[in-house]
This record gives sequence, structure tokens and C-alpha cells, in this order.
Amino acid sequence: MPSDFDPYDFNRRVIDEFRANHGRVGGPFEGGRLLLLTTTGARTGTPHTTPVGYLPDGGDRVLVIASAGGSPRHPDWYRNLLAHPRVTVESGVFTYEARAVVLAGDERDQAFARAVEADPGWAEYQRKAGRVIPVVALERIAGPGPGHIEAGSPGEAIRLVHDAFRRELALVRQETADGGSSLGAQLRVNCLTLCQGLDNHHAGEDTMMFPFLAERHPEFAPVRERLRREHERIAVLVEELRRAVAAEDRDGARAEVVRLTEELEAHLAYEEEQLVPLLDGAARRSSR
Repeated sequence: MPSDFDPYDFNRRVIDEFRANHGRVGGPFEGGRLLLLTTTGARTGTPHTTPVGYLPDGGDRVLVIASAGGSPRHPDWYRNLLAHPRVTVESGVFTYEARAVVLAGDERDQAFARAVEADPGWAEYQRKAGRVIPVVALERIAGPGPGHIEAGSPGEAIRLVHDAFRRELALVRQETADGGSSLGAQLRVNCLTLCQGLDNHHAGEDTMMFPFLAERHPEFAPVRERLRREHERIAVLVEELRRAVAAEDRDGARAEVVRLTEELEAHLAYEEEQLVPLLDGAARRSSR
């Protein structure tokens, strides 16, 4: 590492790129799972934002690991959240408040073992650190809706959510293609978290957005019916993926992820083609 390396400047550039591109960054974080974590300074009381890699953990929580690259000292963001457990999380699409919970005992050890199984680099960090590296769950604090979206229009919001699913599908597809014949524990969690996210997203569209549009745009009925049928088809594929994961069948899971990716990509493209102009046109008319 260059002697003039400035970690604060590096973090600032990553943060700016992350926000400008809705979670997409290059460099060492390219293609990985990254979030922005804003904590409150333990001594200063001022907000501090840090890019942090994360692991899916199902439901409304993700895991972050306070490795500090194998440093013998805990990172500043970890000391901050010990003092102030309420944090802000930016996923690239959603911004939401969360509660930081430091895992302990067997729960911490099992989570860290999952991380090591997925990426042996965590074990090297643990060896170098000479301390027990903490694992922290970020539990979303319940509120109305899925969280704030930094989007300029309803149509852009849909595209951003869809892009988040595209990125996660690409990661899971690569993960199922790598390695041996069995599914690791973290990969199983990744697959099941993706399945749950798709279920929740389509349920929200079916029960909230589609009825809203049907009431105001009766001409939307044929599109809505096609999208509803596609939701049912994707639900079948999601259930097949769950079965393969439950059986710890990596080949089966790989095949189901490929099928899901192909059909979901076509569905998302059609939905964007049909809904983005409709939603953005309605938003423009209501703002006049």
C-alpha cells in the first residue's frame, strides 16, 4: 500500500461513487455486497459514514464483520455503534434505520464460520488480528414501507429495485457456479434471502401497486393480467430453488438459479417497458 494512502479520502471516494451509482462501485469492492453504514461518534456525537461489506442473513437483517482488515484494533464504526446502537443503512436503493446487535457465543461463531466458508480471507483477518473479530447484525427498525428510495420518479424507483434484484441474482448465480458439489451454509442463506425478497416484492405489487393502477387506468388490465401470471410462474421457480437449497443440491440450485434469472430478467424488462411510462406520466400530471 502506498505510504501516502489516506483511508478517509479513499472512503469518501467510495461513498460518493456508491451514492452516485445507486450502490455500484469499482475497485476492490466491485461485484461484491456493499452498504454504507452511518454511525454516531462515540465521543463526538457526530455522524460518520463508512463503506462496509455485508452478508445476507434473511429477514430484515444483514451481518457486518468488524475486521478492520485484520488490524489488532476494532474499527471506529464498531466502537461507535457500541455507544450508539441505532444506525442508518444505505443499500444503494433503500435507506433505512437499523439497530446494531453484536452477536455473542455460538451465534457469533456460527455466523463467522459461515463467512469463512464463503470467503477464507476472513480466517486470515482473524489470524492477523489477535482479537475475536466481532460480527454485528443490523436489524431494520420497522417503519412504513420498505425504506426511503433516492429516486427522481416512481418509474426510476422501480428500475432501481429491479436492478438490485439483478445484481443479487448475478452474485448468487456466480456463487452457485463456484466450488464443489455441496452448498455452503452462507450460500444457502444468500439463496433463501433472495427468494424471500422476491416473494415480498411481488406480493407488494400484487396487493398495492396493481390495484392502485387498475383503479386509475382500466386500460392497464391486460398488462396487469400478464404480470400476475408471470408472478405466479416466478413463485414456482422460487419454490424449486428453495427445494434444491433444502436438499443441499448445488447442481440443482445452480440450474434453478439459471432458470430463475432468465425468466425474471424477461419479466422485469416487460414490467419496466409497460409501467415506467405509465407511472411517470401519472406523476407528471399530478404535479401540474
